[in-house]
Amino acid sequence: MTTAVIGNCGVGFAPCKPDQRDMLVKLMEGVEDIPEVVLTEGLPWNWQSFEDYLDAIEARRYDLDVVTQVPHAALRVYVMGQRGADREPATAEDRAKMAALAAAGVRAGALGFSTSRTLNHKTKAGIPIPTLKADEAELSEIAMALKKEGAGWLQVISDFDEPEEEMALLRRLAERSGRPMSITVLQRDNKPEEWRSLMQRMEEAQKAGVQIMGQVLTRPTGIMLGFEISQNPFVGRPSWKEVEDLPFAERMKRLVHPEFRARLIAEADEDASLMRRVTKWDRIFPLGDPPDYEPAAETSVAARAAREGRNPAEVAYDMLLEKGGKAILYRPLSNYTYGTLDTVRDMMCHPNALIGLGDGGAHVGILSDASAITYLLTHWTRDRTRGPKLPLAWAIKRLTSDNARAIGLNDRGVIRRGAKADINVIDFDRLRLHAPEVVYDLPSGGRRLIQKVDGYEATIVSGEVVNREGKATGKLPGRLVRGAKAGVMAEAAE
Repeated sequence: MTTAVIGNCGVGFAPCKPDQRDMLVKLMEGVEDIPEVVLTEGLPWNWQSFEDYLDAIEARRYDLDVVTQVPHAALRVYVMGQRGADREPATAEDRAKMAALAAAGVRAGALGFSTSRTLNHKTKAGIPIPTLKADEAELSEIAMALKKEGAGWLQVISDFDEPEEEMALLRRLAERSGRPMSITVLQRDNKPEEWRSLMQRMEEAQKAGVQIMGQVLTRPTGIMLGFEISQNPFVGRPSWKEVEDLPFAERMKRLVHPEFRARLIAEADEDASLMRRVTKWDRIFPLGDPPDYEPAAETSVAARAAREGRNPAEVAYDMLLEKGGKAILYRPLSNYTYGTLDTVRDMMCHPNALIGLGDGGAHVGILSDASAITYLLTHWTRDRTRGPKLPLAWAIKRLTSDNARAIGLNDRGVIRRGAKADINVIDFDRLRLHAPEVVYDLPSGGRRLIQKVDGYEATIVSGEVVNREGKATGKLPGRLVRGAKAGVMAEAAE
């Protein structure tokens, strides 16, 4: 990547008063699975206002450009304190202050405002994100403040439990404010065709001049399960507490012991919701190398257990013990309802979709979605055998110029004289994703998943080579991007 957008889903660290830092850290720890100690040690906190935060980002240099958004959760906590964290309704004074702060953030250079309306976003203790039930009056006042500025988009994620009511609310916000809106779109198992009706409503809005786009991923949204990472099928069982805080080597000594293995497998889960997530055996698969994100039903843990006449929990346990306990299983959560395996293709090809739901810097102990961009190029244009492929030129355009224009960065995303020289040089035949692996390179030795890839010969940012064959060159031409950028006209051929 040559440009990264931060501050998605309403979470971030500015604005923030000193006595509110712990609140935002705990929220980020839960929502994005970044350990508290990593955040506590890694954040310099040399800001309070959002404007100060941008100055702090701008003072550093990077190997890519950085684009920011004003996060709603931070605004709520900054203005309302504990009332905001407790999801109390905002008063007229609260709304006015949040709107003013959002507008100030956009004036300072943020390209948008983000909010979350999903129950999936909560602290590690299970407390929902402060923005979950923010009412229309609150959202509308913030959106109208962006209208007055004449800048900034609105980025939203929602559960759509009441799809017609929710979509109508979001359309009103976009219509009144005149600001473009991006909405996360996912397929849910219990409502496998609902995403199509949501996209249809976005299409209707576009025809009426209201800019609403669906933001989609290039593969099923899912998590990884393993004994070295944040979740596995046994984390909700009582005996897991005996090993969860042990260093990995010590944990493995206990996990391979026959008595402990038998006890852990035999125990019941204490958390029913977690059990549904991590022990749905017909939806848990070996990930493999190269990783298979579109696995066949017969490769599931349940199918293998049936063939072998064994308990699925035993099969999963033994699979996780492979590679010295570093084996990873894959659990698709959405975009993977059986019988509708072209769903992701249909999503990406929809004219009102943006492809860019990568979570590249988040959920570092349960997924590695920075690779989702490369996956579009490898799987969908070259390697897929279960259905039609997509044109390579189309995929590149969707990943580059389409996204750049959607967010107002008209100076990049094309190769043209006068445009920003951000280019990937790719050996397409060699392009290959490897399996995710764990490294301990975050502050305080924090753990994260990374995923190496072959075939990127060079990544060029602002005309400088920042990466050759997967290795950083040490060049840091990346900068904070403040505000939208005008397009570049091609110079006449000489």
